[in-house]
Amino acid sequence: MYKPGFHHLAFACRDINETHRFYTQVLGFDLIHTESKKMGDGYFRHIFFDIGDGSCIAFFDLHGVGEPENFKTEISSGLGLPFWVNHLAFRGDKARKQEVAAKLKEAGMEVKMEIDHDWVHSMYFMDPNGIMLEICEDTPGVPVNRDEAVRLLDEVPGEMAALEI
Repeated sequence: MYKPGFHHLAFACRDINETHRFYTQVLGFDLIHTESKKMGDGYFRHIFFDIGDGSCIAFFDLHGVGEPENFKTEISSGLGLPFWVNHLAFRGDKARKQEVAAKLKEAGMEVKMEIDHDWVHSMYFMDPNGIMLEICEDTPGVPVNRDEAVRLLDEVPGEMAALEI
């Protein structure tokens, strides 16, 4: 039966084994599928982790299939943007954020920042590929106001406190 939403999001990885360890040991996601394909003189592997709701995050491990020698996997800083712009946000609660923070510390990694956005409390950190990840604790969640959202599309912030990241 069709269920709307993401099937998977796919990214390139630097090191398939490091990526596997991070997503299984730090985030607790199950590796559910791996494909290995020959392509011309090279090959790639494509790995899929179930994020807990049936949708997946996937990674390509590329070897001579058209990628530049020293390609970047960072989806923000690799494009010259601030590291926090392009990121993936996973649902969580306070306990999940604490669990992930402890696992990051055990792995020698760090929480980059925590921000209370008034409607969600967010904890941000990097994966081994330089991809910013976020655990979102709804407090109470995205405020839905479609008319206001449309009105604000073209508004430039005026006299408001600047966000410091």
